[in-house]
Amino acid sequence: MIEKVSQQQINSVLWQAADTFRGKIDSSTYKDYILTMLFVKYLSDAYKEHIEEYTKRYDGDEQRIKRALSRERFVLDEFSTFDYLYSKRNDSEIGEIINKGLERLENENTGKLRGVFRNIDFNSEAILGRAKERNAMLRSLLEDFNKLTLKPSIVGSEDIIGDAYQYMIEQFASDAGKKGGEFYTPTMASELLARLVKPEENDRIYDPTCGSGSLLIRVANQVPNKKVAIYGQERNGATHSLALMNMYLHGIDDAKIEWGDTLANPLHLEDGKLMKFQAIVANPPFSLDKWAMGFEGEGTNDSKFKMEASLDSHRRFEWGVAPSSKGDYAFVQHMLYSLAENGRMATILPHGVLFRGASEGKIRQQIIDMNLLDAVIGLPQGLFFGTPIPACIMVFKNNRKRKDILFIDASGEENYEKGKNQNKLREEDIQKVMETYEKFEVINRYSYKATLDEIIENEYNLNIPRYVDTFEEEEQVDLEEVKENIMKIKKELQEVEALRELFLKELGL
Repeated sequence: MIEKVSQQQINSVLWQAADTFRGKIDSSTYKDYILTMLFVKYLSDAYKEHIEEYTKRYDGDEQRIKRALSRERFVLDEFSTFDYLYSKRNDSEIGEIINKGLERLENENTGKLRGVFRNIDFNSEAILGRAKERNAMLRSLLEDFNKLTLKPSIVGSEDIIGDAYQYMIEQFASDAGKKGGEFYTPTMASELLARLVKPEENDRIYDPTCGSGSLLIRVANQVPNKKVAIYGQERNGATHSLALMNMYLHGIDDAKIEWGDTLANPLHLEDGKLMKFQAIVANPPFSLDKWAMGFEGEGTNDSKFKMEASLDSHRRFEWGVAPSSKGDYAFVQHMLYSLAENGRMATILPHGVLFRGASEGKIRQQIIDMNLLDAVIGLPQGLFFGTPIPACIMVFKNNRKRKDILFIDASGEENYEKGKNQNKLREEDIQKVMETYEKFEVINRYSYKATLDEIIENEYNLNIPRYVDTFEEEEQVDLEEVKENIMKIKKELQEVEALRELFLKELGL
């Protein structure tokens, strides 16, 4: 009987591999090398098992074996396998050998892997150091991964590999994304977003700032057999590569993940126009500074960045242009313009989008007047790796029937699990939010259904405490009862004093 490898065993080896780089390179960088090697190791072991299977099935007939292998998800030649790279681990040019192996892997699978490894250089002196130190790290990395056997028959479920990949991304998240307001979306926050947009079979699912793709995978997992079309865009090249590998390791071979700046150059188009999606989710960079630097014609004025709505060929910013130092509403408008008829959208944003004025206030008013905003959900503080910033979820819908907007304050201590370094949403917390949202109900000190008139009266300010009163009144003090208690205590003191005097007299004192 074949002994299965456990999730814990895989995670343990991956964490050992991280020790190779720890203290030498920032984890936001070295994670790319570890996750790439995990991907190569899995493809290699799976391909090796297929060779063994077909060799046995076709009694060593090379032509039939070759034809069968050509129909596999991925094809590897001898020089792109992990075993070959491991055999060269002591070579003085090991970094270049790995790079060439990845290039061959791309060339053998151009339909899926074209450009996937272009942003990951295993021979980079700038990142990995000089040859002697670099070679020692790469040799150790290969030796760590050689301890793992990731054949499908040993792993059992492909999800284990995907989950291991996800585990490593989460472990590195505390160091990654500290710049530009970027924060990795915690697992349960992703799960809440995924449920809020209620994806259905054959929906197009989109994330314009998809990072490593984990949020998109969460949404896809809501649908049986992941029968949806996945679209995403990511501006960081290395993270874009990780997103593609993440998709493949979760059994999603047809995801369309583009590399580029979504705001300056959206790449999911149909007939030159923005593609439309039934479900959109995102955790955009919080209050992104200089968000429109990529627009043609942009310039500077008194060192302050300016961008006019007319510069955008897709006319996404006609409701107003977000401030140069805060790109939150630029992302919101892009997503709303990409939303299909009857589409649903949920995005995580900083609380400032709910009440900031000037151009943001005008955009917010337009969105509310057009009846696109469905709900505002306040999240607990400390949910995100590396920051205590509290955030909210804004839920939007096209062609809304109701006019009211639901406010949910899920930030109270009873609505999450406190952690030492990070707070967590529990399943019961998510269920409470979902049940309240689906019923669109008012719950004392938790949710409130605001009418449009109330929101207008508040000058379109959506700050949650204006609508959900979480203040707990202290119990009123009955002064008469207090007075009676004081009199009673005084009387009891007098009786005790009299008794004390009697005892002292009897003692002759």
